[in-house]
Amino acid sequence: MATDSVTDVFEEHRSVLMGVAYRMLGRVADAEDVVQEAWLRWSASDHTQVREPRAYLVRITTRLAVDRLRHLQSRREAYVGPWLPEPCVTEFGPTVPDTAERAVLAESVSLAVLVVLESLSPLERAVFVLREAFGFPYAEIALTLDRGEAAVRQLAGRARRHVDAGRPRYRVDPAERRDLTERFLAAATEGDLDGLMSLLAPDVRLVGDAGGRTKAPLRVLESADKVGRFLYSTAATAVRTAGEVEIRYVELNGADSAYILIDGKPDSVFQLDAVDGRVQHIYIVRNPDKLAALAR
Repeated sequence: MATDSVTDVFEEHRSVLMGVAYRMLGRVADAEDVVQEAWLRWSASDHTQVREPRAYLVRITTRLAVDRLRHLQSRREAYVGPWLPEPCVTEFGPTVPDTAERAVLAESVSLAVLVVLESLSPLERAVFVLREAFGFPYAEIALTLDRGEAAVRQLAGRARRHVDAGRPRYRVDPAERRDLTERFLAAATEGDLDGLMSLLAPDVRLVGDAGGRTKAPLRVLESADKVGRFLYSTAATAVRTAGEVEIRYVELNGADSAYILIDGKPDSVFQLDAVDGRVQHIYIVRNPDKLAALAR
């Protein structure tokens, strides 16, 4: 296989490999490192023995991601405060025109689902990603992970039950999410506590990830009173002390999100889930390391 052809084949499948690696690792930089290592192994392999390049590349990428995830999990145990995935711009590309297929891919990369995936073992996570997000057959997953097909089916069943128990049991209308996000941020930044509280469900949960680098709750906040008062006080302080505030609405992890910049520098990402017109979950990412890719 000519060098140009080797490169072209890899680039043809790069988006799938990034999709697998990101869902496995929850961080763009880690996913990029894994895909780069997969390229090095692909470029050095004997391509005359490869009949299905896509399956072969996914196999390499998945195995590398499993190894890296095992290493990362020990580091995440020492993480300061709650951990959230790194937000990423959702890119499904022209190969995913079907609305139903796009919805499956969007859910598999959502912050809520990626948080649940963190509690799976590396093998369970790999099986779930390959099966549920990309539809790989069990036999191919078994070959990828060097496990028997029966064992892979057991892993898939455990992972699916765990994810089903932890994922939100509702779907948020995109227009409703965008409207609530705009009203929510307006109430918070304008110091309208009553308006803010009226948007929150009684059992709302707030998960903030700053990694100990900047201000965010060190534990998950629950209840409208706690969440509302925290947001009211922090937003009021930010408005008083911040320079120029810019809010951009971007599709991140399959959902409309607010990307906030202060004086042109990334400050935070807000994403909301809603039920019956009220905010049920709030995800806030403020760790500068996790906003770096958005800044680029």
